[in-house]
Amino acid sequence: MTTSPAPAYDGYRAYSYLKAGADYQDFRLAAELGRVPAYDGGLTEDERARVARLLAENVVISLHEHAVVLPEDPDDIRRYNRTGRQRTGYEGLAHSGLTAVVDNFMAGASCVTSQHGWKWDDLIYALGFRLADLAKQDFVVHATTVQDIRDAKAAGRVALIAGLECATMIENELDRIDMLYGFGVRQLGIAYSQANLLGSGLSERSDAGLTHFGRRAVERMNKLGMAIDISHCGDRTGLDVIEASSVPVMITHAGARAVWPIPRLKTDETIKACAERGGVIGIEAAPHTTLSEAHPEHSLESFMDHFQYCVDLVGVDHVTFGPDTMFGDHVAVHRTYAGNYAHKDENRIEHPLVDYVAGVENPGESFHNITGWLVQHGYSDADIAKVLGGNTMRVLEAVWRSTDDGR
Repeated sequence: MTTSPAPAYDGYRAYSYLKAGADYQDFRLAAELGRVPAYDGGLTEDERARVARLLAENVVISLHEHAVVLPEDPDDIRRYNRTGRQRTGYEGLAHSGLTAVVDNFMAGASCVTSQHGWKWDDLIYALGFRLADLAKQDFVVHATTVQDIRDAKAAGRVALIAGLECATMIENELDRIDMLYGFGVRQLGIAYSQANLLGSGLSERSDAGLTHFGRRAVERMNKLGMAIDISHCGDRTGLDVIEASSVPVMITHAGARAVWPIPRLKTDETIKACAERGGVIGIEAAPHTTLSEAHPEHSLESFMDHFQYCVDLVGVDHVTFGPDTMFGDHVAVHRTYAGNYAHKDENRIEHPLVDYVAGVENPGESFHNITGWLVQHGYSDADIAKVLGGNTMRVLEAVWRSTDDGR
């Protein structure tokens, strides 16, 4: 779907307050717009108009993205990330229709001081450089309260919520959670595939659940008002986190294992437990994850099969979207960091491989196409408003209440 940029966007490009090649290493970057063919959802003119109205009227939040621009040449990805200076995709976000995006900063790929990522120093590079760049422009605003999101909507800007999908870098230092909060991070995952001192990741052969230290970390996040993500946790660890938390927990980017039986996706038990405690699941679109028997070639259609299943399972009040996309070749990122990410290879199901996920390929296009699908499939304006951002706002109000008095 062709869109116009937000009027508040003035054309700023990442780190343009510095001189490329002199102040920082330059790379030829992937196109933020038009890198792959536009998705044709077959909408009528009236449906397109309704999509535009719904995006304009409602708070629209992506619960999980990496809103960075990758190098055009996939062979440059590791070298680019080692600089720690990833580029925010301002142009793409200006076309996205989003009010807010939970950006997860590529921390696992910021291998500045280590080849394996998730190190404290590497995180500080990734977080510090990008937040410094955000401070040099005024279209994308760093949001730390619910009111910041509302203000961004009113001003026609995009609110960026700093999130991290793994707590491995805190090691055994509980106070580092406070430091992350002080740096403006407002969402933190427990584990990413591999076990850490908090609990087990989804790639481990056995899952011992949330550790004693992990329970202390959950308690500290609750006290601070830090949203908790269990997307990459093992099953028992995820359930333990839901039980231990005094506020709702998020599955920011996953799908239903009942639809496509791979460990990366969540069991009905976990999805229902999350919803019963007031949480939400954001549907994931990273390549070759949210497939379905009906649509085994990954696309918007298979992605939305997981959405529909979760709505039927736990109700429309507990489902939203966390596409987990970026500007550039996501498949190449998976190839580059396969060893780092340590996803479980057991029970792999044969399916067609794709170069990109048609319809949910990048943060600039996803929510136009998602909204178009919802319109075509008979969802009411009220329910569309919930799944585009209303459900997430409800959870953030509950979780962040201690820091902004529920504003």
